[in-house]
This record gives sequence, structure tokens and C-alpha cells, in this order.
Amino acid sequence: MKYIIEHLEAKLYPWCLLEYTHISQIVGKQNLIFTNIKTSAQKKKLQPLGTVHTQSVRHIPLEKACILDPFAASPLTPQDAQEFTYIIIGGILGDHPMKARTKKELSQFCKTILTRHLGKEQFPTDNAVYVAKEILEHHKTLNEFKYQDTLEITIDKGESVVLPFRYVLLHGKPFLAPGFKEFLKKQKMF
Repeated sequence: MKYIIEHLEAKLYPWCLLEYTHISQIVGKQNLIFTNIKTSAQKKKLQPLGTVHTQSVRHIPLEKACILDPFAASPLTPQDAQEFTYIIIGGILGDHPMKARTKKELSQFCKTILTRHLGKEQFPTDNAVYVAKEILEHHKTLNEFKYQDTLEITIDKGESVVLPFRYVLLHGKPFLAPGFKEFLKKQKMF
């Protein structure tokens, strides 16, 4: 299975790079493709993680592809492993409440590509890839995962960040990119 991250942000933000690095660790560099990468600096940062294309997935002819979209009609199932070779995930900073950005910026332009969802909650990109991989390659179903909706991370005494997204729980802990908590604690925006 090949996993395509269609980068839909204006920049390659540090949080994106953390998640994309985590995704490369999850699926392996040989199975990861980045599309819609606009600058040579972004390309240089992403090449150690996977294959990089400047064009959007909208302009790359793909057969046996599926877009993960929270607004899709059908869930991703283990049987889909027989149908798809490519799983496309939007690299998008999530909004709360969701604004259907995957549909607006990707799905609606790829009319010949089927869509599936991982439930109606919004996942961080690395968590979406992890769940998709477990479903397609290890034959799990959506109801076999344990989740935590909304994550609060303490930044400093009396200060925390609330992330209103769905995280997979592994061994009772939210599945986070290595260094993600430390990254949040260093941010000056709080």
C-alpha cells in the first residue's frame, strides 16, 4: 500500500514536518508520497521522508486510489485493501468545528477517485495514516481501536493547549509524533 499526503497548507509548518516524519516512520519511506509540494526548500526537507512531487494529486493519474475524507459516505474497511493501491490523505491543519476542507480542496476535484472515512471525527494526519494502515494491512476494523477525543497538553503551570481532535490510544496513551509535546511547549503563541 502506498500512502499519499496531499500537502494543502500554504507552508510546511514545523508541526507538519513533525507529523510527516512520524508518518514516514509508520509506513516506511518507500511507501510514502508527498504531493503538492511547491518550493525547493519544502522538497529538500521532505525527500528524506518519502517520494516528493510538486504537482497535486489532482493532476496525477492514479488507478485504485482512495481519498480519506471525514465526509465520505462509507468507512474504510479491511476489504478495501483488495480494491486500493493508493490511500490519499490531506495534509491539513484541522479546524474546529470541521470546515470540510478535504472535500473542498481535494475530493471535489478528484471525481473518479473513491472516498472513505475513518469515522466522523477529525484525526491528526499521522493518526489517520496509522488507522488506515492498521485497517488495510492488519485487517482491523474501526471499532477495534480505542480513541481519545480532545487532548489537553500542559504547557506550563496553569497553562495548557486543548487539541479538539481524535487520537488513537496505544497502551492507554494518545498516539503522538515523537517530540510533539516538547514542540508545543516551545511555541510562543500561547
